[in-house]
Order: sequence, then structure tokens, then C-alpha cells
Amino acid sequence: MPANMTEEDFRENLNTKFRVRVDAPRPIELELVEVRSYESRPNEQPGMERFSLYFYGPGDIYMPQYNYPLEHERMGEFSIFLVPIGSDERGFRYEAVFNNFGR
Repeated sequence: MPANMTEEDFRENLNTKFRVRVDAPRPIELELVEVRSYESRPNEQPGMERFSLYFYGPGDIYMPQYNYPLEHERMGEFSIFLVPIGSDERGFRYEAVFNNFGR
């Protein structure tokens, strides 16, 4: 994974597709639909960047909580821990949470 991917890196790629590199009946793509910031708290170490990513995937292929290898046209290849958080008419929704130090 590229070192310390930041909230801004993902914001620049909002509403784009990320291919999940797993064996499946067909290729799986996730669309990054939201990047949510979290305010720093006074008791946190300075410089900590906290944010969540929200993706939609197909409604007929459920992906359990796992560290998935993703591939993106501009961001390259990296692994990300995804947690399923629900589903609706668009498909399954997944979240990834980041707590790291920016560049």
C-alpha cells in the first residue's frame, strides 16, 4: 500500500471505481461514494488524521469483513480493511476507517 494515503488522496478520487482483486463469479468493483472527516479531539496526539471511506458494491455479491486487495487507475494497488455496514437498492455498502498520521 502506498505509504500514508490521506483523506485528500481519496477525496480526489470520489465517485470512482476500485476493483477488488479476489476470485469471484465476475469482477467486483466498488464505488467510493463518501469520504467523511472526523474532528481531532483534545486528548489525541497532534497530527492524527481520522476519516472514513464509504463504498457501494454489487447487491448480489456479499463481501464479509476482511482486508481486501484493491486496484485503482490513479491510486494503484493497496489493501484496505472493509466492513459491510448495510445494503439498499444500490447494493452492499462498506466502510473503511483510517487513523493515521498525514504526510
